[in-house]
Amino acid sequence: MLKYLLYKTGYALLTLFGVVTVIFFLFTVLPGDPARMMLDQNENSEQLAIIKKKYGFDKPVTTQYLYYLNDLSPISFHSTDQDDYTYLSEGKYNAVKLFTTGGTTTVLKTPYLRESFQKSGKAVTQVIGDTLPNTIVLAFSAIIIAIIIGIFLGIVSALNKDTWLDRMIALVSTLGMSLPSFFAAILFAWVFGFLLHKYTHLNMTGSLYEVDDFGEGTYIQWKNLILPAIVLGIRPLGVVIQLMRNSLLEVMGQDYIRTARAKGLSEIRIIRKHALKNALNPVVTAISGWFASMLAGAVFVEYIFGWNGLGKEVVEALNTLDLPVIMGAVLVIATTFVIINILVDIIYAWLDPKIRLE
Repeated sequence: MLKYLLYKTGYALLTLFGVVTVIFFLFTVLPGDPARMMLDQNENSEQLAIIKKKYGFDKPVTTQYLYYLNDLSPISFHSTDQDDYTYLSEGKYNAVKLFTTGGTTTVLKTPYLRESFQKSGKAVTQVIGDTLPNTIVLAFSAIIIAIIIGIFLGIVSALNKDTWLDRMIALVSTLGMSLPSFFAAILFAWVFGFLLHKYTHLNMTGSLYEVDDFGEGTYIQWKNLILPAIVLGIRPLGVVIQLMRNSLLEVMGQDYIRTARAKGLSEIRIIRKHALKNALNPVVTAISGWFASMLAGAVFVEYIFGWNGLGKEVVEALNTLDLPVIMGAVLVIATTFVIINILVDIIYAWLDPKIRLE
């Protein structure tokens, strides 16, 4: 098991290294001069020189890449020269000094995702930290909706195989899997937030936290979560329905189910006590992957509903060419993907005796 864990960890680190490399060259080299993007129309040669020196843009691309890896690494190396980009200035890195050799200090720190171009030097980690919890709440709510409704409809569909009810549920799940998130978001916001607002009392846009009308702080508005959570959960809902139906039909054809029927057990008890547990294995595996996917899939849903999450922040960063925020958000999402996939692989290998751990 230890060898398997080391293999998965090494594979994850290589994957993240590849992601970091692609992100750096995609967003640093291809768009043009980042310093000019930051200054926009207010640039002059003196300001450009200051910005380039501050962010290391005056160095060759290979050096900038090594700087970026150094910023992201938990153990990093920093020059004692104040004119060097890697100088350990106060407040730039949340670091603990380990030792100093010559003109280089080795430190232990959290990954440094640099500063936003458009938010007055605000740290990207702070930008992500302010928005990621809202996205996690949205994704978690959406997956709960998909699990509860999807498992129920999947069971109903399996018990009514080849009937009109089964075909109707199959149609719903197919539409759910094929419906684009942005279109579903616009449709739900217009129908339930505008046309039927008098009955639903739901808003077309709104986030988890809203500002008090009297300026006395913020409060949680849970009803703003309903529409974006439903829209975000539509696609995994369709997948869960089909997986649950097919898995349950396969399990219901096993010998031990026929034995349970021969003993006179009711169909409901057979499903609850014997079939459901085994039928849930592929569903659990799929749901684990979908949760990570939702962090990326929430971009359009958050933007359309005005949900102040990481997805909406990414869209705004793309509009303003705020490259550090885009790069940091992509890295966070990619890391979440990798971690969840590793955990799923380990749990699945532990539960399934057919998988050999070498």
